[in-house]
Amino acid sequence: MIKRIILACTVLVFITLGFALAQSTAGNKPVSPRMRIIIDNDFSGDPDGLFALTHLMLSQSVDVREIIGSHLKVGDGFDPSKTQADNAAKKAAELLVILKMNGRVPVVAGSNTGMLNDTTPVKSAAVDMIIKEALRTDTQLPLYVVCGAGLTEIASAVLTNPAIAGKLTLIWIGGPEYADLALPPPGYSNPEYNLNIDIAAARAVFNHSQLKLWQVPRNAYRQALLPYSQLQLKIKPQGEAGKYLGNVIEALMARIQQWHLNIGETYVLGDSPLVLLTALQSSFEADPSSSEYVLKNCPKINAQGGYDYNAGGRNIRVYTRLDINLMFNDFFAKLELNNK
Repeated sequence: MIKRIILACTVLVFITLGFALAQSTAGNKPVSPRMRIIIDNDFSGDPDGLFALTHLMLSQSVDVREIIGSHLKVGDGFDPSKTQADNAAKKAAELLVILKMNGRVPVVAGSNTGMLNDTTPVKSAAVDMIIKEALRTDTQLPLYVVCGAGLTEIASAVLTNPAIAGKLTLIWIGGPEYADLALPPPGYSNPEYNLNIDIAAARAVFNHSQLKLWQVPRNAYRQALLPYSQLQLKIKPQGEAGKYLGNVIEALMARIQQWHLNIGETYVLGDSPLVLLTALQSSFEADPSSSEYVLKNCPKINAQGGYDYNAGGRNIRVYTRLDINLMFNDFFAKLELNNK
């Protein structure tokens, strides 16, 4: 009987110590990474990518492994140069300096040109880095490749090594509306902007790969409207990072006025859902639970950049409604905390 009491007391002591240690550890660092992220974006183009990059770098639940600067469409008005990917990587590196995070994450340029066709990959250090990260066996953290532009690098990576298709989730901001889900906006571009950056790459991902895909098409990413009033009150006053981001948008607004265009008092931060769908997943049964999606058979992308129905296509998520309040409120709070 005495031995049983001693044994019970010993077990109780170990349980108590273990609980106290767990509390201490949690108290020291309540948020830690639970996923790996590779960011691929055209940072020399639409500045929405810079907002998404800032937000992800300030998010403690993600381990940003690589930042890839990618190209735009040839002759794009944001950056008509022939070194768009190089320029994008420089922009990302510049932002990391402002955030006082320079050297923390590798920043590389992808290809400055798109794919020649939907079966021939481009070669770049960015492609090699995606493959290397996807093939890691020393971590159980899931890998997300988040793309807010064309799909040149991820398409080339999976064409180069098809084995990586089952080792990551691709989240892509791009593609037109699905006819059964939404109507296109007035005066819409066709093909859709991000898809048109590299149609061959989109065809490689949709038509030929088995990549797990979460798609945020145009009708969904256009929901990410930031009012100019919030840019002035919630972003621009928050230190060097806030000032930098505010100035980027205001400079663009001034530039647009020179073209005699009136964009009103909102700006679409269409790449920010990349943060919402990763860093801001639910605590238990982790998933972007406050946003809504449908499962669809992955369509084929035709040569014109449109969808062709594919009855045998794998299931993909197509997001239809995004929790914009959660997304922006978290961004405002993180900017403010970073400025303290």
